[in-house]
Amino acid sequence: MTDLYSHKIAPCIDYSQDSMSDIKITLPDGSSRTLPEGSTGHDLAADIGAGLAKAALVVKKDEELHDLSAPLEDGDVVAIVTQETEEGLEVLRHSTAHVLAQAVLDLWPDATYAIGPPIENGFYYDFYLPDNASFNPEDLEVIEKKMREIVKADQKFHRHEITTDEALKLFSNHEYKKEIIEKVSSGGSDQELSSEVNSDGTVSYYQNDEGFIDLCLGPHVPSTGRLGHFALQKVAGAYWRGDTNRPMLQRIYGTAWANKKDLKEHLERLVEAEKRDHRRLASDLDLVSWPETLGPGLAVWHPKGALVRKIIEDYSRERHEAGGYDFVYSPHIAKSVLWETSGHLDFYAEGMYPPMELDGASYYPKPMNCPFHVAVYQSSQRSYRELPLRFFELGTVYRYELSGAIHGLLRSRGFTQDDSHIFCTREDIGKELASLLNFTLSVLQAFGFTDFQAKLSTRPQEKSVGEDELWNSATDGLRAALESANLEYIVDEGGGAFYGPKIDVDITDAIGRSWQLSTIQLDFNLPERFELEYVGTDGNRHRPVMIHRALMGSIERFFGVLLEHYAGAFPTWLAPEQVRILPIAEEHDDYAHELLQKLTTAGFRATIEAATDPLGKRVREAKVEKIPHVLVVGKDDVANETVGENVRGSDEPERDLPFTEFISRLTAEVEERQ
Repeated sequence: MTDLYSHKIAPCIDYSQDSMSDIKITLPDGSSRTLPEGSTGHDLAADIGAGLAKAALVVKKDEELHDLSAPLEDGDVVAIVTQETEEGLEVLRHSTAHVLAQAVLDLWPDATYAIGPPIENGFYYDFYLPDNASFNPEDLEVIEKKMREIVKADQKFHRHEITTDEALKLFSNHEYKKEIIEKVSSGGSDQELSSEVNSDGTVSYYQNDEGFIDLCLGPHVPSTGRLGHFALQKVAGAYWRGDTNRPMLQRIYGTAWANKKDLKEHLERLVEAEKRDHRRLASDLDLVSWPETLGPGLAVWHPKGALVRKIIEDYSRERHEAGGYDFVYSPHIAKSVLWETSGHLDFYAEGMYPPMELDGASYYPKPMNCPFHVAVYQSSQRSYRELPLRFFELGTVYRYELSGAIHGLLRSRGFTQDDSHIFCTREDIGKELASLLNFTLSVLQAFGFTDFQAKLSTRPQEKSVGEDELWNSATDGLRAALESANLEYIVDEGGGAFYGPKIDVDITDAIGRSWQLSTIQLDFNLPERFELEYVGTDGNRHRPVMIHRALMGSIERFFGVLLEHYAGAFPTWLAPEQVRILPIAEEHDDYAHELLQKLTTAGFRATIEAATDPLGKRVREAKVEKIPHVLVVGKDDVANETVGENVRGSDEPERDLPFTEFISRLTAEVEERQ
């Protein structure tokens, strides 16, 4: 194996030209700086101020990030990027991943490495250990210690550019690096791999002072001493390129932040997130389980979980019925001709379950509900007077997710979508989108979500269907809907699907995590593929516009998000058990049953826990089960028609509360969905 530390340091890119004349650099605020020719980003930061020079990580010019050591040119518009920005954090995390690779190959000289990108809140790096060995938790401590030695050494990152042939020779004993070089240099389009190779066909790599090299486009922080606020988190298996037929690599995950405070807060959030893991809560609260006999990604719902799910679905049906939607139902399978017409067998076959061969035809479990709703539209000739048509279905679909991607209810193979498809005229697009977005937000607010962010994805630069006028009209309609709702949003230019622009709505949960839930997607493709028509005011046939809208995404995922958001303590209107009555002794049972009868008659979900165990134990159990209201009744309560109420989250019970007043409070709490 090539010793990555023995490679002779090649000449760095020449950033030290003799100063011949001055260059003018424009800053983001419009001001300018005059510097000697050959000046670098670091020189610019120092010219602005010592504090910025110390804080600078990289520079941004022409919307691209560059090392601080890169030379500037006359007329450049340059921004200094620090670790306080998202771009700076990404560079910091990328550089930390580089140090992780350096530490691992120092400790395991016979190992090889694959890719190590920055990700949300951190980074990872994939390695292959000889004899299919695996890292263990104790190894992470050793690796992290070695990384801190590298950070303390303050090794500089040096960037080099070489030809493909030189790169293949340099990384000759590292098969994954070689594959990256070969694939991208031959015109491969893999975005993740292309980040390793320059657009001009040359290959760039970075080399530390000690000689460690890593294939990378960059940029990096100036030196390892700029790092340090990181922690390694876990090891997981990951197939190379996500292909189950390729080798299984060892993926080490880590997190990295700008300062000690941010790192500490993130680690605390992770601890809290672990407590809220919906899989653990689903088991502890007897809501859902995943028997091995069913297969990965398939769940069964226990009575309590099914009850919460029913409440969610009933509320959804109620709102859709009031919102002018027509309910439809569709089968779980369909012949291949449907999926051929829709294009799913061309573009989505890998995500579908294999077909069943029956009666001379191939039947596929449905991965989506859209073609069935199209079939309903096609069932009769449509007029402009009928539009918009809004179809709604709680439709169960089946998608073959890779086993490594499955994550409880959040990523399943079988799940139910609150799926709506709206068919409207072009003229109605704007009005319909505004109504759709307001409807979406109001439903999410009913479940306790108040912090929303949105992303508007526009027409991709590659191939797309539909004329410019239609794309512009639809995109303008989405933008107007967002602005009318006063919803904060970002624009993902070119990020739309080939068949139409869309809005994704994210919510922020109780511990600050963002979850993508709702999507409003324009579709110019399916109406064409299925040749949908309506008769317009002019008596001619026209093509309708189709809008996909999944408000909760899927019932399963929405349930999982709710479970984690509330840490299992569902608001009273959603709780499977709203009230538990605890008689202090057996002689109070009759009164407890009277209260139970009144509660159930009023439509509340209540139970009695008889006095077979000490009262303190029963109260503690009710708290563990996260019951919103626990009523304790004794001798005085029987005489005065009162209760002692233990409200979830309160350490002080309320004594001698008239039962009629409790009913009034409970009614208001449920009706207001507090």
